[in-house]
Amino acid sequence: MKLKIALFNESFPPFIDGVSMTVKNYADIINEKLGEAFVVTPYLRGVYDDYPYKVIRYSSIPSTNAKIQYPIGNPMSFTSIHEIRREKPDLIHVHSPFSGSVLARMCAINNDIPVVLTYHTKFDQDIDTRLINPQFRQIAKNFVRVNVSNADEVWSVSNGCGGALRTIGYKGIYRVMENGADYDRRCSSPEEIAKINEEWGLEPDEKLLLFVGRMHWYKNIKLILDAVRKAHLAGNQFKAIFVGNGGEFEDIKAYAKRLGASSYVYFAGAVREREKLRAYYSRANLLLFPSTYDTSGLVVKEAAACDTPALLIRGSCAAEGVEDGFSGFLCEDNLISCTDVLINALSNSTRLASIGKNAGRYVYLSWEDSIRKAYARYEEIVTLWNNIPQINRRRMYKKVNERLQGINGTLPKN
Repeated sequence: MKLKIALFNESFPPFIDGVSMTVKNYADIINEKLGEAFVVTPYLRGVYDDYPYKVIRYSSIPSTNAKIQYPIGNPMSFTSIHEIRREKPDLIHVHSPFSGSVLARMCAINNDIPVVLTYHTKFDQDIDTRLINPQFRQIAKNFVRVNVSNADEVWSVSNGCGGALRTIGYKGIYRVMENGADYDRRCSSPEEIAKINEEWGLEPDEKLLLFVGRMHWYKNIKLILDAVRKAHLAGNQFKAIFVGNGGEFEDIKAYAKRLGASSYVYFAGAVREREKLRAYYSRANLLLFPSTYDTSGLVVKEAAACDTPALLIRGSCAAEGVEDGFSGFLCEDNLISCTDVLINALSNSTRLASIGKNAGRYVYLSWEDSIRKAYARYEEIVTLWNNIPQINRRRMYKKVNERLQGINGTLPKN
């Protein structure tokens, strides 16, 4: 079934956060291989969208809050509503429960089409971090909960992220639909890996630890630096490279310097060239990603595409699907456990490489496979929607869908 999908989100490139890249991958793969898609996102001054599909940017205002990095979209953009309506989408897939979800619902009502909402992030934690006033926090959480509940079907990127849905008070069913990686499963060429060695003065057989992500303390970066230091003091020889940028980049660098780790901990900044980033993954022996904040851990799948295993926090969203000692390494969220697991991982190079191969086989998931599953679900949703009478269709869809699934709560991975 060839469908036309409208993809809504608060961000889109040039922003390169995980959700904006998710939306781009959906748009790219749907248009190339499955059907038709277009993107709806807030206006960003100075941006020219040169894509082989339509990008509709609705009116917005720049945020005056330094902690909010994205423009604030105006969901009452009637010009955009009319433009979206003229596109005649079959389904709306919204990736954020903020202004875009309000606009998406108005468009869905006008076009009489279903709305899917994917919950990507622990927004309750984001709200607590960004808003000081407790009353404003509760208002924001209620706003998120209502927008999620208004969707006709809710997806979560992991079981742990589904738990965050419950935290904000969402009581409906949700379906786990994993995100993928936009790499095919292969390592970089020896020549590309040699460039990484040359840039950082690495010996070909020298062990390399890697972190990839935004440079913010909430990524558990202090735990990484402390564990790396203790492992080094215990006599383990390696280098560690941190790839990424963010608002606390300089603070993190300064902390590493205070630890006396400058001779073996390096900071590469943001790496925007995808093949160069693949070379980092390919050269690394182990990805360090003990984040308890991330809901999906895309970098874990990217590393697995290059047969590089990850060290993760047991029970975290990023650790879902990773078997300790087989396809990755799991530790508790404390310095002693993290250091012990790190030292153990470094102690046997053959075992480390074998676990990396298993990560490639069992942890890696391509974006194409992920989006094909999502598209198959789109087809089911549209078919069910069109078979329900128009009177009270939106209310009836939820009831029929819950009855068909046979459970109330979490739906299995599609």
